[in-house]
Amino acid sequence: MTRALAVRQGLTLSPDPRRVIVKLFVPGEDAAVARTRAHALIDRVAQLDDEETGRLLRDTFHRFGGRHRDLDSTFHHHYDLVRHRASRVRDLAPTTRLLVGAYFSHEYAVEAAALCNPSMVVHPDQTDLEPGQLRVAVSLRQIGEGHLSSIGFASAVLGPGSRLAVAGRSGPLVVGQRIAVRHRRDLLAAGLAENDCDNEVSATVLDSLPERYDEATFERVVVGLPPDLLSRSTAPGTVEQLRRTDAASYAVTFPADTHLHQRVLWPATPAESNGMEDARFVRFTDESGPVYRATYTAYDGRHIATRALASDDLRHFEITPMRGPGARNKGVALFPRTVGGRHLALCRADGETIGLTRLDDDNQWQTPVPLHAPHRSWELIQVGNCGSPIETDAGWLVLTHGVGPMRRYAVGALLLDLHRPERVIAELPGALLAPDEAERDGYVPNVLYSCGGLIHAGLLWLPYGASDARVGFATVPVDALIAAMAGSSPPPGGRRA
Repeated sequence: MTRALAVRQGLTLSPDPRRVIVKLFVPGEDAAVARTRAHALIDRVAQLDDEETGRLLRDTFHRFGGRHRDLDSTFHHHYDLVRHRASRVRDLAPTTRLLVGAYFSHEYAVEAAALCNPSMVVHPDQTDLEPGQLRVAVSLRQIGEGHLSSIGFASAVLGPGSRLAVAGRSGPLVVGQRIAVRHRRDLLAAGLAENDCDNEVSATVLDSLPERYDEATFERVVVGLPPDLLSRSTAPGTVEQLRRTDAASYAVTFPADTHLHQRVLWPATPAESNGMEDARFVRFTDESGPVYRATYTAYDGRHIATRALASDDLRHFEITPMRGPGARNKGVALFPRTVGGRHLALCRADGETIGLTRLDDDNQWQTPVPLHAPHRSWELIQVGNCGSPIETDAGWLVLTHGVGPMRRYAVGALLLDLHRPERVIAELPGALLAPDEAERDGYVPNVLYSCGGLIHAGLLWLPYGASDARVGFATVPVDALIAAMAGSSPPPGGRRA
């Protein structure tokens, strides 16, 4: 490992079990054989007298009201979700309905099990800073009970020099609220093509939709399909595929008065029901201005899928699927701008090699060009990126991860040509950062992993997860890192200038 280059900062972030959200709880559905006990529970709550109902509500709000935002509305919402189980809905008093909602709620500690795999981008708010300072947004993979991952955030200030200050993360957490989204017909077409869904039903729907459409328009087109098409044997499966593909895109928003560290991107579709993993954020810039983009892995308990996320302000987020052979595994990382008019991304489509993929006119990420295959002792199991490429005068700096004996993860680096990033210019001969004795133990031992850093004032700032137990920060002088990479030999499976 190139020990002299990377300097660890003293500050770390550890999982905080006090960071909780409120989730719907339905007794019986968590059993091996799911059988809801909702009806009986609502009947028991309804039998309580007014005095007991009021006392229980007051006690519940006293215990939990300060830990959550607008708990009253949450209880009302959860009651509405189960009200169909009530024997006599109209006979329930407002306080009883609210108490029913409380009984069908529970707290979930979003990062009680682990906190890891951060990425870092420039924060949208750069006010009230001193010269030499930069405020950054840090995305975090937070893992709770059942190994369920969500995306959280922290704010920090870099500089002057190598100073680092991370803002507190107190206050009630807020899960993003689903809102209407303007769907894209080209993304729907790309999803159908990826699933080989090309017949007269799907073609008719695509031809009937405008370039941008809402849910009402989509349903109107599907319901209005000609009977002759709906009578075909393939029609029910095609309609189901259309709805599933359309529903994969959605949007969420957060109240304007919430702080970044209070916002939680929580699984919102079946494809990500078991987690949103390893978000790689980047600030993408083109002729229309900067926008925050990210990729993450959606996991449903059996299958993985790559999702793209876009936001102007880190408050309103739009989520869409990524399609094509270049997006069929974990670890996709977007370039911060187009290169030669091409939208590019790093990927690991074969599971073990860093590749370069481009987006074609049909919104498919194409078969990747291999850049770097495992060939050094500390990375023989697999290699991948540690976030989006970082632009420097010398080339695109790519932080990598390699997996060695005993599944030990370490961070390395590559340099790609600025204008032809399919050409590898240089490679750091050894690991830049690897777990030390203080970092090797944790939820997932012997892992040091990052989802992306940035350059400020000549320093590479690298946030990293240490054995999924905590998040640390390291700095590396960029000039020294580039100099250490000069003259390295070409890696097998990659392309050299």
